[in-house]
Amino acid sequence: MRLKSRKYLSICLVLFLLWQTSCDNKNRLPDNVTFTEHIAPVLYANCTQCHRPGGGAHFNLITYADAKNYGASLAFVTRERMMPPWPADPHYTEFAGEKVMSEHDIRLIEKWVADGMAEGDAAKLPKMPDYPIGSLVGKPDMRIKVEPYYLSANSYDKFLLVKVPYELPSDTYVSLVEFMPGNGNAVHHVNGDLVKYEFDKKKNVMEGERIVDMVNDSTIKQAYEKLKLANDDGTYPVLQKSVVNYLPGTYGQIYPEGIGGYTLPRKGVFLLNDLHYGFTKDKAIWDSSYINLFFSKTAPDRPVQEFQLGTIGISPVEPDLVIQPNTEKKVLSKFTIANDISVLTVNPHMHLLGKSFKAYALQPNGDTIRLISIPKWDFNWQYFYTFKKMVKIPKGSTIVAEGVYDNTKKNLNNPFSPPRLVRDNNGSMKATDEMFQFIITYLPYKQGDENISLEVKR
Repeated sequence: MRLKSRKYLSICLVLFLLWQTSCDNKNRLPDNVTFTEHIAPVLYANCTQCHRPGGGAHFNLITYADAKNYGASLAFVTRERMMPPWPADPHYTEFAGEKVMSEHDIRLIEKWVADGMAEGDAAKLPKMPDYPIGSLVGKPDMRIKVEPYYLSANSYDKFLLVKVPYELPSDTYVSLVEFMPGNGNAVHHVNGDLVKYEFDKKKNVMEGERIVDMVNDSTIKQAYEKLKLANDDGTYPVLQKSVVNYLPGTYGQIYPEGIGGYTLPRKGVFLLNDLHYGFTKDKAIWDSSYINLFFSKTAPDRPVQEFQLGTIGISPVEPDLVIQPNTEKKVLSKFTIANDISVLTVNPHMHLLGKSFKAYALQPNGDTIRLISIPKWDFNWQYFYTFKKMVKIPKGSTIVAEGVYDNTKKNLNNPFSPPRLVRDNNGSMKATDEMFQFIITYLPYKQGDENISLEVKR
């Protein structure tokens, strides 16, 4: 028996050494790191989705000259994990489409920069990925222009109600409605609904004004009258909420066939009930945003639903979101669900004073379901995070969202110097006010939901 045990241990030791050698070889950096053979593949996989012409970033990282010009910065921002932007802690929860660069690739960039940024053999340069034009998810079936809007130099928060009418040959199924900002630096966010007209109740969906300034011009009732949203008989059509949205860094959410999506009536209006422009800095611009439609052959069997904790949501912020100057403050919001749900996507939301965010569900048996943790809140990158598979939360569970705010001068994003009292201001979406929200996109639970992959190829 002793001989057999020794033989078994010897075999295990050999297998371990082989595995360790394999890992060492895989993680070992090449002696000569070049752009064409080593760095370009890393950039194409992690960076050029944004850092390309039309990609939304301020500069390109496509060519050797591009990368060399920003080499030192690349080494710094990747080591500090500022780029690629992915605020969520990948060790707390995993999501589909994570933008998390491996330690090996970070070390590759560091060595390339330290060794002088060699170009390498041009024949080894990989082909650039084939990116869609004018979309972050693919080639749309239809594009609808949003009325262009002029922003003067050094202008501050603009909150607009915008009407985007359309007509189709017939009622049409869509898997995704994607808002694309014409100027990513100016559009801060969009919350949009769908006005669904019955065909014979509205002759002309194109009539009426297209843009109403909600700060200076109108009440909601007056705005609706200016936009002529009512049916011809004065009644109002069905309003389907939260059909088209936008936040910095977000992608349109495409779910598996039959999940999500919408039925667009032949005539309708996308009502951007909160199109927010931020600070335009020192030059005037015209913003020409648009909406992309992605058609579907089948009706959505399971339309998604959503609820929101926190500011103007179904559960209060505790304590009140009033942040005194020169202080940090922790708040939470919690809600107990009455039925089993399958969570697809979560979206945390805070403004400039946000420091950290965490959300989880406490099950009736005392176990915890991790949802998301963002140790270092970044106002500029607010994703809709989609899980790799649906997450079942059983009825009776309490969903808890926790946030920490930093209203001190140490917070470099603090909009006020010296710091001032900041509060939620009755749901104001101004960046200089605060919000605390946790939006959950879900389905009523069905057996087997937790086995359905949400990693849809774009």
